[in-house]
Amino acid sequence: MEAREVLEQVKNGSLSVEEAEQYFRREPFEELGYAKLDIHRKLRSGFPEVIFCPGKSDEHLLQIFQRIYEEEGEVLGTRATEEQYRLLKAQMPEVEYDALSRIVKLEKPGKKLVGQIAVCTAGTADIPVAEEAAQTAEYFGSRVERIYDVGVSGIHRLLSQVEVIQSANCVVAVAGMEGALGSVIGGLVDKPVIAVPTSVGYGANLNGLSALLTMINSCANGVAVVNIDNGYGAGYLATQINRLGVKNTGERNE
Repeated sequence: MEAREVLEQVKNGSLSVEEAEQYFRREPFEELGYAKLDIHRKLRSGFPEVIFCPGKSDEHLLQIFQRIYEEEGEVLGTRATEEQYRLLKAQMPEVEYDALSRIVKLEKPGKKLVGQIAVCTAGTADIPVAEEAAQTAEYFGSRVERIYDVGVSGIHRLLSQVEVIQSANCVVAVAGMEGALGSVIGGLVDKPVIAVPTSVGYGANLNGLSALLTMINSCANGVAVVNIDNGYGAGYLATQINRLGVKNTGERNE
């Protein structure tokens, strides 16, 4: 429950002042012994804690997932396996899983998506990382336009989508190989571009290092770079930028 929701309930009489006081007296994290859930993260940053699923035991993952859901009314996990999804679904039947992005989530129904983020890929092999970015942004309340397979080897495909890309509050450019897509888009828009190098490519791409080096050496202005295959980080940052754009236009996320 958010602080504003607590105050609204006090205002309408459904929550007593004493109960509200007890809520605000809680520790800013919940001690589980093996983990400390950052239950006040949304109060500080505007975004609740997200679960990085790899490496967690079944018991820990299930308990963390359930507690965040109880606290926030929704929960998102990244890089989940099919086995982890089945584990969660056995206890929480409404859990959803996307095998492409490896995102597992329980989401509030009827969520309004606002603003606009354009998520672009150079090729279809980059889509898993792009979907991690797109679905992360959507989970956090952003409207996303997907523009896939518009790499520079057939640049006419990208140019046919320029108007859509230019209308977004920010652009996520996902590319492997030599990673040139971010630079090209950076030269076409007046909004921030978040470049995401992927590990897609042949031997000398060094598991995404070649794309990373290209992107951080871009001659186009306004291009920022996240880590290799870090779709989640790109979706999070894109949502922060999109929220600023929404705030400036007065559009509300309810």
